[in-house]
Amino acid sequence: MKFGIIKERKTPPDRRVVLSPKACQAVKTQFPSAEIIVESSEIRVFKDNDYQSAGFKISENMEQCDVLLGVKEVPIAALIPNKKYFFFSHTIKKQPYNRALLQAVLEKNIELYDHEVITNSNGQRLVAFGRYAGIVGAYNGFRTYGLKYNLFELPKATTLPNQQALIDALKRIPLPPIKILLTGSGRVGNGAKEMLDAKGVKEVSVKEYLDSNFDVAVYCQIDVLDYNKRKDGAFSEIINFYKNPSEYESNFMRFAAVTDFYIAGHFYGDGAPYLFTREDAKKTDFKIKVVADISCDIDGPVATTIRSSTIADPIYGYNPKSELETDFRDADAIAVMAVDNLPCELPADASDGFGENFIAAVIPAFFNNDKDGVLERGRMTFKGKLTDRYSYLQDYVYGKE
Repeated sequence: MKFGIIKERKTPPDRRVVLSPKACQAVKTQFPSAEIIVESSEIRVFKDNDYQSAGFKISENMEQCDVLLGVKEVPIAALIPNKKYFFFSHTIKKQPYNRALLQAVLEKNIELYDHEVITNSNGQRLVAFGRYAGIVGAYNGFRTYGLKYNLFELPKATTLPNQQALIDALKRIPLPPIKILLTGSGRVGNGAKEMLDAKGVKEVSVKEYLDSNFDVAVYCQIDVLDYNKRKDGAFSEIINFYKNPSEYESNFMRFAAVTDFYIAGHFYGDGAPYLFTREDAKKTDFKIKVVADISCDIDGPVATTIRSSTIADPIYGYNPKSELETDFRDADAIAVMAVDNLPCELPADASDGFGENFIAAVIPAFFNNDKDGVLERGRMTFKGKLTDRYSYLQDYVYGKE
């Protein structure tokens, strides 16, 4: 089996990669018959020389490979027919801007495996960059807080080499006795928690957070049943919430009334209640002034996120009275950090982590006849058609939706 690590061609440039030089060596150690060819790239965080020094060939000819590994969408003109591709296609939610990409994949008889749908038998994702989104998002949130109140300045995450450098920078800043709320307990939420703990922010319980005052900065990590409640007042179970989200309503305002800085690291499912609305943000007891929205659902469950922001310009202000964007330093403004490609700011660490997952979950499937069904579940297209699992995209592909 010959794997090709392709050059990232999407704009803005993405410096991440599925397999680092070290990861490539790990693949060869575990599966000696595997061959890995690396397409030359001037933007990748790991240079061509890094791969060559590790013993891997650099080539412009990816047609010699059986399986092509990328991160972001491959431009249609760069797709090689009759190959197996792995990348984030951003089509599984019927995103209109990538309809033509999926059409081209089918026309070119490509087998597409979307990283987002590589799961175990229980539907849990096996490869993701979420942890690093949480790590960078939390750091950026602290940076936003410092700039909002002119308390301190942190360097941009993208200028620092790794997570440890981010942690070292955080340890140098002073924090007033603020309350920090973190939603989510998955990869993203726990990545953010890593940074809060590394900074030395004290973790407190929900009751302590809501009822007590502190002379140091504290944080509380909450999950769906902390900020949602059943409409009928009955006992809540997390399984029921995920099955029947329409039976619930938000209970987030009790947290908003005591929170200074909010980190949104949760997953938002269709039909779930919004955490807070634009009307909620207008209320006098809405205290939040800084939002680091890692989840970044536009005009969604976090009402202050009216657009995504960029690595180059990561912060904007939201005026809750006018519901319009404003200078984030304005006294009435809620400062919003809503960068939607946060792992790109920590490309080496993010690539290392993703590669470890990919080697553990995906590479073995090519050598064990896919005994766990990983490839079967993740394969979206085959022989020019959508596979059964993704047949729901049929109308989307042909422009009927």
